Amino acid sequence: MAVKIRMKRMGAKRNPFYRIVVADSRSPRDGRFIEQIGTYNPVANPIEVKIDEDKAMDWMTHGAQPSDTVRNLFSKQGIMKKFHEQKN
Repeated sequence: MAVKIRMKRMGAKRNPFYRIVVADSRSPRDGRFIEQIGTYNPVANPIEVKIDEDKAMDWMTHGAQPSDTVRNLFSKQGIMKKFHEQKN
């Protein structure tokens, strides 16, 4: 089973709110997921990003692949740097 870390869209029309979830790559964007590991609110000023680093690191060490957008959020939070340092 290919596992992805990606965003699930929530919120009203023109008022997006995203949950960062771990899901099977075959499930739909807003469909079933395995675990929620954070939130992202682009509408708030300043932008709110809350990620459980321990869960994110654990899932990535077990082979979960972050999507491009989630990878950018992880990089800004410093999670990708920690993951690469841990791997080496």
